[in-house]
Amino acid sequence: MKQLIVSPAPHAHSGDSVRKNMLLVILALLPAYVVSVVEFGWGALITALISVAACMLFEWLITRFMLKEPSHLDDLSAILTGLLLAFNLPSNLPWWIVVIGALAAMTLGKMSFGGLGQNLFNPALVGRVFLLISFPVQMTTWPRPLGFATGYIDAETGATPLYYLKQMIKDGDSSLISNLPSLTDAFLGAMGGSLGEVCALALIIGGIFLICTRVITWHIPVSIILTAALFAVVTGLVGALPEGMSTCQYVLYTLLTGGMMLGAFFMATDYVTSPMTGWGKIIFGIGIGLIVMVIRTWGAYPEGMSFAILIMNACVPLLNRIRPRRFGEKKK
Repeated sequence: MKQLIVSPAPHAHSGDSVRKNMLLVILALLPAYVVSVVEFGWGALITALISVAACMLFEWLITRFMLKEPSHLDDLSAILTGLLLAFNLPSNLPWWIVVIGALAAMTLGKMSFGGLGQNLFNPALVGRVFLLISFPVQMTTWPRPLGFATGYIDAETGATPLYYLKQMIKDGDSSLISNLPSLTDAFLGAMGGSLGEVCALALIIGGIFLICTRVITWHIPVSIILTAALFAVVTGLVGALPEGMSTCQYVLYTLLTGGMMLGAFFMATDYVTSPMTGWGKIIFGIGIGLIVMVIRTWGAYPEGMSFAILIMNACVPLLNRIRPRRFGEKKK
């Protein structure tokens, strides 16, 4: 006979559940997804639908036939993983590559560790990095935002703002400034990139919604954004910027382009793969901000958010050792 052991009163229940929190995150992503559909047209719809459907299918197959457990699709985690994976992909990516990315996310990133709550790395980013290494050309062929006039596979392509920023700093070529979108376009989403690299405004609104509903805390987003901004300020102060670009402009382009807002509010704040304590989260965020800017400035890729988050995911067990001392506990 199983015994139920109950701790002393008082008892409280916050009303939270996995399903509720996953649903709130999905709702917070919807404004950015709507902008992506408006900017990239059918490709954004097709990519997201394939990604979500494939993630759900692979989780069900693994749970049913390999783990021999009941399906957990009702917790919405597979849907969220599929949506986040789609946000990290170009909208013109061939459907079969999207499916491979979903397979990598669900097998290597999630189910191989035992499923929800046991994975060390963010599953969507595992899928994204797997595809970036396996299909570098397709994963770095970015469609231009032409709305529903944009096709799927045959979309018109071009470089991202981060590519031009990197080349400007590397070569000191100020003529590339004309290729950058205006700061207004960067803020509202009229620029090339993945589904989640457009419309910083929509992502910020979604992030504030998650903070206000207490799905996430401020520690990780704020520490990432402030660290990246400070790094950009120092870059400007040491005179590394090309002629014609001010430090203020570089800071704003750094924050409004690429995966900065998506990573800060939606990817790095994943419950399972981020630290539990406040100070742990701040150190985690600072680490991500520094790695992102180092990769953007000196690395082989113009963007480094995925790599930065995965590297810091590996540090989470160590960061979770940073805990407040219990009341009355003596210092060792």
